[in-house]
Parts: sequence; structure tokens; C-alpha cells
Amino acid sequence: MACSAVNARRARVSECTALACSSVLLPVSHSLTTSMKNSLHHIVIMSAGLASLFVAGCASRGVQNPSGVPVTEMKADERGFVAGTGIESQDLVAVTDKMARSILGIREIANATNVPRIALDPVVNDTRFAINKDLFNDRIRIELNKHANGKVRFLARDRMKTLEHERDLKQQGAVTASSDPNVVEFKGADYFLTGKLGGMSGRTSQGVSDYVLYSFQLIDARTSEIVWEDSAEIKKQGLEDAAYR
Repeated sequence: MACSAVNARRARVSECTALACSSVLLPVSHSLTTSMKNSLHHIVIMSAGLASLFVAGCASRGVQNPSGVPVTEMKADERGFVAGTGIESQDLVAVTDKMARSILGIREIANATNVPRIALDPVVNDTRFAINKDLFNDRIRIELNKHANGKVRFLARDRMKTLEHERDLKQQGAVTASSDPNVVEFKGADYFLTGKLGGMSGRTSQGVSDYVLYSFQLIDARTSEIVWEDSAEIKKQGLEDAAYR
């Protein structure tokens, strides 16, 4: 509606401009004074300026559609045409898929009498790439929860502040409770899942080379024994590097 009003004003201004211009082009009578000539000249200039302002104002509200390369949707496990020698989505998918399958095969999980409970310990990133390292543990957890059929349980230790607040509300009687809120029911961890990303990099006039070792461990929370460990190695070389964050 705003642009319609502007267009109407622009049309009126254009009419005024045309009339003013035609007045200037017609032969001027001998009775026309110099003052009147100057007034008409000012009207023409002001009308043209207002018209350009209205056009610019309406155009600025339009949809901007610059030409360029269109966005291409790809699968997370595909190597895209925008790539570097660092840790990318296809590496994340390949590594975490391998780790999840490997964990399900160990006897501590496959043959456990009671369902093991696992807490996540943050992954250590010792590579030169600034990435979201928590994605590795997150995706391993998701894959295990999807495919383990209840053989493992993960503890939401990253939500302890919220959980403790809810428990305090129940103990104070501020909210209802389905069990005795004074009994500690937060489960302890049987195992800790953690990992480490280590890297080696090289650069010459011919390009860049990066090697990354992805290693993960399942540690017994009671004995500190490493009951499972696996790794994946990826090396890449390229002419140019990419920025990661």
C-alpha cells in the first residue's frame, strides 16, 4: 500500500514536471518577467528531485535478488565443492558412525546384565581447526540411542543445573512429585565416553597437508579401566586452505 501511494504521488509529480517543462519550451511572451522565468526553472528542478526520491524510496522496499551461484543442498556425508583440508561434515559422519558401531560390539555393552549408563566427557581438540568438537560426542550418542535398542543409557550431565532446580522445587513442595523428592535418584555413570582430536599440518609452495587422528575411549567409572577404544585417521592435501569455525 505504501508503494501504491508513492507511485500515485510520483505520477502527479511527473505531470507537474511535464507541464512545467512544456511551459519552458513554449515561446515566452514579452510580458513574462525575469522573476517568473526563475520561478518556473526552480519548479522544474524541485519536481525532478522529488520524483527521483519517491522512486528510490519505493525501490528500496523491493525484493533484492542479486545474481550469483545458487545454494546447493547436499547430504552431510558428501564432500562438497567448497572444501578444505580440515575437519568437515563428511569426516564427522564417517568417524561417529564407525565409533557407534564399534561400541555396540563390545561385550560390556552387548552382554551386559544391567543396562550400562554412560556420561559424556568433553572431546579434546588438539588440531589447528577451530570446530565445534562437541558434535562428535553428540552424534555418537544420537546414533547409539537410535540403534542400540535400549542396550545403553546416557546421562544428561549437561542438564544438571536444570534437574537440580526441579528437584529443589519438589522438595519445597512448590510442584508435585511422583516419588519422594528427598531420595537421591540421579543415576551414577558406569562409563565415561570421551575422545581426542590430534593433528599434524604441513605447508609448502605446492599446497597444504593435514592429518587428523580421531580417537575415542569408553572408561570404567569405578576402576578407570579403558574398556573400549577405537580410532579413525584422515589425511588431506590441497592447493588452498579453508577457514573453519
